[in-house]
Amino acid sequence: MSRDAVSHDPQDLCDVRNTSTRDSVRSRRSTPPDARKSRNLESQDTGRRDGSEPREQHHTRDERRDSPRAYYVRDRAYLLRESEMHALKEIGKFRVVAVSDLANYAYGGKPKEMDKDVRRLAQQSLLADKTMEISQKKILRVVTLTKAGHRLLKNTNQLPDGQPIYHGLRKAREVKHDTDLYRLYQKEADRIERSGGRPVRVLLDYELKRTLNRDLALLGPEKDDANAKQRIAERHGLQMVNGKIPVPDLRVEYETPELELRHVDLELATRDYRPRAMAEKAAAGFSFYGRSEDLSRLRRVLDERELTARILTL
Repeated sequence: MSRDAVSHDPQDLCDVRNTSTRDSVRSRRSTPPDARKSRNLESQDTGRRDGSEPREQHHTRDERRDSPRAYYVRDRAYLLRESEMHALKEIGKFRVVAVSDLANYAYGGKPKEMDKDVRRLAQQSLLADKTMEISQKKILRVVTLTKAGHRLLKNTNQLPDGQPIYHGLRKAREVKHDTDLYRLYQKEADRIERSGGRPVRVLLDYELKRTLNRDLALLGPEKDDANAKQRIAERHGLQMVNGKIPVPDLRVEYETPELELRHVDLELATRDYRPRAMAEKAAAGFSFYGRSEDLSRLRRVLDERELTARILTL
């Protein structure tokens, strides 16, 4: 789907460490082996006498990660596991995420664990779990933050400074396009990390357009001055093409291995993409991704327009 360029026509994981674990580890190391063996036998015998299973004396890392932590917002306390907070942060950065992609990327391909977390988060009114009709024969299950979920992330400073947090659906008819942006980000983040970089922040087109239009509105008498508009575009890391400033679907800011901050502008092209819009966004230097079923048509458009842009598979 092509979204129009802007012209001047007036939008970490919580690191919960249990320090008592270190004391526990030191305690085990300082205990003589024979004493440890004796205690283990006593524990097993006790378990057999009272009919219960032998209990593990020391929690594993996964068990510690699964322990809920309390987060306070106003007069409300939310008990969240580390995986649940991670899910909220992923969803909040992208407004809407398909549950299949959330299970694949945020939960390592474990849909049952994801479903358990989504149910708990929905019960606490932190996210909305919806099934949307995206065509006459296809439906898509998606999750979005609620206002309470947005408030929780914002008030507890869960995301880096400058990272926008979104909640609720914006346009139901664009839900398929918008959910695909999460998968697009994962593809690009993997490419960045394989090159030794580190993704830092994600900006959707809503945020880029909002700040760009704000600065364009401040031009006043210079609003029709091409040079002034070009300066505004450059300030936002964009380019002016044919009198307009194309805006990407997604911008990923990242650190290079040399700790330099850079960004890449990404566009999700579909079979409905207008050739002229594609040419403008190629001229603006955007990197294109496309769904596999759309690639042949999109590449034909590039050839017809003699564009050198490359389209990566979503």
